[in-house]
Amino acid sequence: MDKIVLKNMGFYAYHGNLPSETTQGQRFFVDVTVLADLTKPGQTDQLEDSINYVDIYDTVERIMTETPYKLLERVGSLIADELWNSNKGIVGLAVTVRKPSVPISGMLDYVEVTITRGQI
Repeated sequence: MDKIVLKNMGFYAYHGNLPSETTQGQRFFVDVTVLADLTKPGQTDQLEDSINYVDIYDTVERIMTETPYKLLERVGSLIADELWNSNKGIVGLAVTVRKPSVPISGMLDYVEVTITRGQI
């Protein structure tokens, strides 16, 4: 299956459970992988035959920045559901939301949640 991948999209947002997370905000990073048959756009070279990755970015940006949520699971699910329901050619997708500045006293690079729909 063919893929469209948007990797490491960065956003400043206010998601989290702690008051400091919802008032100060922090950086989040999102990856989206879309599985689709891209044979037709590969032959026609027409955007209307493909899945527009600018639209994917715009959807992710809107969901990441408009409304604060407590859980990465919620944010990832909202993104996955909207992409899944608004793009008829998608047969599978994965949305990964990463939070590098987590309130954990140990050392780690980030926490991430991956939400999938369809065949991955």
